[in-house]
Formats: sequence, structure tokens, C-alpha cells
Amino acid sequence: MARANLILLVVAVICALSTVSSNHQARKLFTELEREQNRMRQLEVEWGQLQLEQSTWAAHARVAKIARERLGMKAPAPGQIVAVEGGK
Repeated sequence: MARANLILLVVAVICALSTVSSNHQARKLFTELEREQNRMRQLEVEWGQLQLEQSTWAAHARVAKIARERLGMKAPAPGQIVAVEGGK
């Protein structure tokens, strides 16, 4: 009888330690999940800012202004424009 009680005690202690270990692992994983979700939100904000910046840099008016000021480009005269039609 004493031997059976000892075995049951060992099994109970092992179960208790497993429960504590599982709870610790779950808390650790949950903390890591929250950290990664926060990082994801930060990256989404940065992505939105980069898209806005790209649209600003690629705006037609800005490109035209730089072409005129820095590159000395100008629109061609009406007589210099040739329309080309694509054939099938």
C-alpha cells in the first residue's frame, strides 16, 4: 500500500510540474505573440508612410517641375508631335 501511495505521489508531482511548465510556456508564447503583433502594427504604419512618400515623389506635377528646372526640358511644339498608331 505504501508503495502505491509513493507511486501516486510521484505521478501527482510530475503532473503538477508539467502543469507549471505548460503555463510558463503559454505565458512566454503569449508575450512573444503580443510583441510580434506590435511589430506588425509598426510595420503597417511604416508601409503606409512609405506609400504616401512614394506617391508624393512620383506626382506628375513634381516630375514635370524637375524636368523643366533641372533638366531644361520643355514640351514640344505642336508641329514636332507625331502620332504613331500600333498595328495588329
